[in-house]
Amino acid sequence: MAPVIPGFDYRRVPVADGVSLNVAVAGSGSPVVLLHGFPQTHLMWRHVAADLAADHTVICPDLRGYGASDKPPANAGTDADPAVYAKRTMAADIVALARALGHERFALAGHDRGALVAFRAGLDHPATITHLACLDVLPTLDMWDVLHGTTAAVGFHLFLMAQPPGLPERMIAACPDDFFGHFLDLWVGDPRAIPAEVRAAYLDACRAAVPSIVADYRASAGVDVDHDRADRDGGRRLTMPLTVIQQDWGAALGYDAAALWRAWADDLDHRTVGYGHFMAEEAPADIAKALRELLTR
Repeated sequence: MAPVIPGFDYRRVPVADGVSLNVAVAGSGSPVVLLHGFPQTHLMWRHVAADLAADHTVICPDLRGYGASDKPPANAGTDADPAVYAKRTMAADIVALARALGHERFALAGHDRGALVAFRAGLDHPATITHLACLDVLPTLDMWDVLHGTTAAVGFHLFLMAQPPGLPERMIAACPDDFFGHFLDLWVGDPRAIPAEVRAAYLDACRAAVPSIVADYRASAGVDVDHDRADRDGGRRLTMPLTVIQQDWGAALGYDAAALWRAWADDLDHRTVGYGHFMAEEAPADIAKALRELLTR
C-alpha cells in the first residue's frame, strides 16, 4: 500500500470530462493548495502540509497524469494533442478541484512541475488565486531562454521529453526506475529527506505514468511556451503576492533569477537557498514558515 499523509482524508474529485484527481485534504481555515513536482506525487508535501493544516485547509492533489490521478491519453499514434497536458489545462483542473471542495478563492504553492501549473493558474485566474508560491523553477519561457551551450546538459530530460511521441516513451519505459531514480538521487541535498518507502512510492507512481509524464514535458516545449510568450508580449503579469524560493542555478547558468521573476510579478519576495531541489522535504520547517509569511502579505 502506498504511503499517505497521516491525518489527511483522501478522495477522488472530478475536475474535467473523464479526469478525476486523487487529493488529500485536512485542516480548517483559509485554503491552501499544494502542487507537487517531478518525479514525485503529493507526498512530497507531507511535512509542510501537516504543519499548515494546524490553521489552514490544506489540499494536496496529484496532478493529472501523476500519482493516483487520472492519466488521459495525449497521443494518437504519432500525433500529440498539446492541450491535454498544457499547464493551462492543468491549472484549470486545480481551480475546478478547489471549487468542488467549496473554495472560490485560495492560496496556491507549487514545486517544480507543480510550480509551472501554479504560475499558469496565477496568470489565467488572478481573481481566484490569493497568494502564489513557486519553488525551484523558472517560468517556462525563461527556462528555455537560459538553457544554452554545454550548460544545458543539466536539463537533458527536458530535451528528451520534448521529442515527438514514440521514442522518448519507449526509452524511458525500458528502464523507468533508472531514469526517474537518477533525478531523485541527483537532485536531493540530503538523501535522508526521502526515505526508502517514499522513494519506492515515487518510482511506482512514475513507472505507471511514463506516457503522461512525457506528455506534460512535451507540452512545456510547445504550447506552454506559446502561452507564456503571448502573456509576456501582452504585458500580462502576476498581480497577487508571490514568493519564489530557488537554488542558485543562476550563478552556474549565467542568469539573474530574481530579475526574470520580477518581469512577471508586481509583488515579489525572491529567496535563494542552499537546500537541494526537494526543499519541501529537506527543509520543511523553513518552507512552511515562508508560506505562512506569504499568507500574511
